[in-house]
Amino acid sequence: MKVRFALSIFLFSTLLILNAKAKTVDLYKVLGVERNASQREIQKAFHKLSLQYHPDKNKNKAAQEKFAEINNAYDILSDEEKRKNYDLYGDEKGSPGFDAGHPGNQGGYTYFTSGGPGQSQFTSRPGEWQNMGGQGSSRSFSFSFGGTGGSSSFGFGLDDIFSDFFGSSFGGGRQFGGFSGSTGSQSQSRSSSGNIRAINLQVFKKEIVEKGMTWLLFFYSPSSNRDGYESVIEEVANSMEGALKVGSINCETEASLCKELGVHRLRSPRIFAYSYKAGDKGSLVEYNEHLVAKNLKSFCRDHLPRFSKRINLNRFEFTFDAKARLPSVLLLSTKKETPIIWRVLSGMYHERLNFYDTEVHDVSDPAVKKLGVDALPAIVGWLSNGEKDVLKTGMSVKDQKSSIHELSKLLDGFEKKNKKAASARASKSHSDSAEEQIPLLTRSNFDAICGEAIPVCIIGAFRSSNARGKLESIVLDVSQKSLSRHQYSASGSRNSITYALLDAAKQSSFLSAFDKSGFKSLGKFLVAYKPKRGKFAVFAGEMTPEEVERFIGSVLNGDVQFSKTRHKPLIK
Repeated sequence: MKVRFALSIFLFSTLLILNAKAKTVDLYKVLGVERNASQREIQKAFHKLSLQYHPDKNKNKAAQEKFAEINNAYDILSDEEKRKNYDLYGDEKGSPGFDAGHPGNQGGYTYFTSGGPGQSQFTSRPGEWQNMGGQGSSRSFSFSFGGTGGSSSFGFGLDDIFSDFFGSSFGGGRQFGGFSGSTGSQSQSRSSSGNIRAINLQVFKKEIVEKGMTWLLFFYSPSSNRDGYESVIEEVANSMEGALKVGSINCETEASLCKELGVHRLRSPRIFAYSYKAGDKGSLVEYNEHLVAKNLKSFCRDHLPRFSKRINLNRFEFTFDAKARLPSVLLLSTKKETPIIWRVLSGMYHERLNFYDTEVHDVSDPAVKKLGVDALPAIVGWLSNGEKDVLKTGMSVKDQKSSIHELSKLLDGFEKKNKKAASARASKSHSDSAEEQIPLLTRSNFDAICGEAIPVCIIGAFRSSNARGKLESIVLDVSQKSLSRHQYSASGSRNSITYALLDAAKQSSFLSAFDKSGFKSLGKFLVAYKPKRGKFAVFAGEMTPEEVERFIGSVLNGDVQFSKTRHKPLIK
């Protein structure tokens, strides 16, 4: 008994020392801010220090290590959930926010490792410890704490630890099962919970199939042994609330559904994810690992939707597709992988919004500034007519469920705005379709559109049908705005700016009046032509409504340099 007690004290003391070592670095001191600092203060401190210690600017040998330390501190303190965990436990991990959650991510676990074959590796997070034996180890343990045993500042019952190591609790008599460190009565009470929804054929087809949401499905028969299954599933469901839905299917009462899904004649329960990992269509994927909450959670994260396209912002050009009619949203965050929350939302709004995401670290980046973003993380949207809208900047995450709820409301509002704009456009098109067309420049209409009576005519030149469609949609949209005064009318006007399209492939001689080569290297571009003065200016930049509008505004304000034509342009 004395030996056991001495071993118990030794183990507890070791855990205290290891826990203390994990908390030695004060992240607030690393950034030089107070513990009650605001996110703005933390961000300012990070930017100042990162410039000071960036390896490209600071050649001191310690600068690289200091720079990494600063980035690590900012990564934790700029995330509200990680910061809360750090303040409470000194453990920054397990954040449900914009965490990438890629396979292999250990969630809320902190590792303390003693090296060497046959030695142990302890994995911890509030509420769970696990012994992962090294080489030569033949036993692994997984137990859940917070029951009726003795408690400590670690957040777990001491009785539970000592019970699993020595075979019984300090009070004696408690034996543990293979899945958790709870007693049989505790396991039974958890399994009887109604948090796992019963699924039938109608619910499966109406609420699960191709709805963009990942489901964790538990197949069983009443006669099969379900000990431990429901408690582990509920633990995973609670930790991923908002990102994952959970259901159970009784293959005796729902025999036709189980047979249709190929899951029948059950000897023991089986767990599947309704997954979107393989592509746009959902499919059932079976979980075949040990029934451990950590592993099951990693499995579920791996099978969350992946409908957001990861892009390089410096190479990204939003292309307006008049035929697709889907608005688009782009997430800018500091994460190296697509965040869990964004993946979930990409499934919920699949085939309603186009999703993109990118990794950025500084709002002073020209590509970020161009989007009008002043704080990270941020969401930028484009309506189906190509109009850009900064939806939210400087977002903070409370928890996964509430964040998904709040962002869903934001995206719902953006979707409504898009529908309203599309409806207004369709209504205007129906009532005034004749006026809402950009004419193709021909010999017969040249004088009316680009004759000497017209102050400025804007010519959209294209070399393919696809380029024509994009140009026409953008120019049509810009032509309706007040800065452009008036669009084309058959009678023309001395106070108007007119618009026309030109088939560059067929009108090379016309374009040679502006450029010797006829702009052969350009697939689509705009020419602002002043017929009476014989001058022109060319725009060949990014063809978005904003950029085209900016070019035309500059033309009207006299901010564009015009050149003399080589000769008078003539249409074939």
